[in-house]
Amino acid sequence: MELKDLKTLIKLITDTDITEFNMENQEENIHIKRGPDKEIVHVAAPAVAAAPAAAPAAAPAAVAPAAEAAAANDKYDVVPSPMVGTVYRKPSPEADPFVKVGDIVEAGQTLCLVEAMKLFNEIEAEFKCKIIEIVKDDATPVEFGETLFLVERL
Repeated sequence: MELKDLKTLIKLITDTDITEFNMENQEENIHIKRGPDKEIVHVAAPAVAAAPAAAPAAAPAAVAPAAEAAAANDKYDVVPSPMVGTVYRKPSPEADPFVKVGDIVEAGQTLCLVEAMKLFNEIEAEFKCKIIEIVKDDATPVEFGETLFLVERL
């Protein structure tokens, strides 16, 4: 899904009384849930092998070197950002980070948050893996398709 389409979808959901939305196809799974406490958008990125190849076409030229570097290293999988926003590695400023280098994470475990349009979106592990490298620092901007983590599939 293109970023502009995702933004339009989020705006449509927030402008209506819809509290939950789910869309799934062969390449991606999008789940948007609204509630009185907080709003979270879960976006499952396309297959990891397809992400580095698709990132240069969908992302600005500045992102291409990072995607190419990740694609060159076939030993590790890439966790890309599913949207433009700000990366937060901790649930709050005084809390510990969600993950550190060397951590083993389970599928569905939160890796970080990406804030987009005042919504905090949990980025979750798609599979059990070990964190090899944390590419983005806390509270830094991120573009669509930009690498957040390098992980080793377990």
